[in-house]
Amino acid sequence: AILRGLKNMPISGGMKILYLGVASGTTCSHISDIVGDGGHIWGVDFAPRPLRDLIEKLASYRRNISPILGDARNPEAYSPLVPIVDLIYADVAQPDQSRILHRNAEFYLKPSGWALLAIKSRSIDVTRPPEEVYKAEIDELESRGFEVLEVVELDPYERDHAMVVASFHS
Repeated sequence: AILRGLKNMPISGGMKILYLGVASGTTCSHISDIVGDGGHIWGVDFAPRPLRDLIEKLASYRRNISPILGDARNPEAYSPLVPIVDLIYADVAQPDQSRILHRNAEFYLKPSGWALLAIKSRSIDVTRPPEEVYKAEIDELESRGFEVLEVVELDPYERDHAMVVASFHS
């Protein structure tokens, strides 16, 4: 997103971040560098193998990453492990990804906290043009209390993907 001209980058040193769809942690490693020792990332993923890779290759060396095996659709299940956070980074390949982000924001995001949503249009609807899917997801976010500040399409780096920067006002 930065290479595509993202202007609003809300991630900074010392932040507490909930990362939905952390997988093996490629993007998480970059975020870990940014938040530094004063920040922390709680990374949720439902797939055991990528999470194992995250633990072995990254989290075992970086004290600011806590991997969580869980389903982002059920944020109450990992509530004993995650505090109120400054930002939610949602990178889940699910047709209801905006709803998933909203449910987690209700549980964990501080008032006026930030959200970064990676919209994967083909995971939502393969029959519609990506631009239509992006618009529908943005409308969904706004109807759920998010203020969308910026949308950046990620082509050619990630085809049919867009990054949304939003703040949440419950």
